[in-house]
Amino acid sequence: MDTAQDPSSLANSYFRKADHMRWHRALSKQHILRSQLGFHNDVTASRPKPCQGCVHYHGIAYGYSKANRTVLVCGYHPYGWQGDACPDWTDLQ
Repeated sequence: MDTAQDPSSLANSYFRKADHMRWHRALSKQHILRSQLGFHNDVTASRPKPCQGCVHYHGIAYGYSKANRTVLVCGYHPYGWQGDACPDWTDLQ
């Protein structure tokens, strides 16, 4: 018996693999673009005053659309501290 693979089926296998890699790469790029939708590179002072200099500050927005995006301020107070001095504030150093 001949165990060698047919050249046409081997070529089809390579084309299927390359096609899957292109599809996966395109899907990954779409996911990245969707997650960055609405994010701009303008750097503004968006850190709340009680959070300035705190080691717990996170400040990253999560969500796929501008309407559903939420900023996670920190692990202790996800929406930020409403008073003047946060009780969980810890210096960066």
